[in-house]
Amino acid sequence: MSRLDGRVAIVTGAGQGVGEGIARRLAREGATVVVAARRAETGEPVAASIRDDGGRAECIVTDVADGESVQACVDETVRRFGRLDIMVHNAFMGGIPHKLENARIDKHWTNMSRTGVWASLFCARSAMPHLVASSRRPTGTGGGRLILITSPSGVEGSANIPLYSPAKAAQRAIAKSLAREWGPHGVTVNCIGPVAGSPALLTAFERNPALQDAIEARTPLGRVGDITEDIGSVALFLAGDDSSFVTGQTIICDGGSFLGL
Repeated sequence: MSRLDGRVAIVTGAGQGVGEGIARRLAREGATVVVAARRAETGEPVAASIRDDGGRAECIVTDVADGESVQACVDETVRRFGRLDIMVHNAFMGGIPHKLENARIDKHWTNMSRTGVWASLFCARSAMPHLVASSRRPTGTGGGRLILITSPSGVEGSANIPLYSPAKAAQRAIAKSLAREWGPHGVTVNCIGPVAGSPALLTAFERNPALQDAIEARTPLGRVGDITEDIGSVALFLAGDDSSFVTGQTIICDGGSFLGL
């Protein structure tokens, strides 16, 4: 038996990058995965590829910045599959390098706060009753899990993206607060702070090879993470039974670049 057999997960922003890697890893372990993507053009191919590999996945078009859209995704997931056990909020928009004196509220902060902070709350609020119901199932058949994808910058800050860092730090504060609120219901809430080979990062490496050299040089393991095998496996741990006593935590998955926790 696979570790997530019978369980249902929503992964936002799963049309590419870290979200795609997490969706693939959860599906490989038996979860039915909803690829919640803003555009069907990116979400449908990922869902189809998971099915081609023998997994169970469907795409539901979702705008995480719109609370009603998030609620509709959760409702449709439960209508189709009868339950929701795992909510992973990964979708994010706006991590553009900037200096504070050049920052624009509309270009930098608005998108980041909507897709990072507000969307985390939308996903949590809509999923909460179903995650509680999952935790009331017999051991080994359920367990409500909320996982927020944050960033090492949300822990240690960044000189290059000073508005991005507080948006990501807010997600950690949300996770800690909800871990306290939902703990009595048996629902765990955790964050992952990844550094991984997403399309955006790989494109940045192509444009600036020195950036890749710099990141790898400061990382004890000497590489960036793989979206499926490295980041997806951490998500799998937090989504399954092995992490049932872990809540309110942030796992920094960056190869050891940040060692301050």
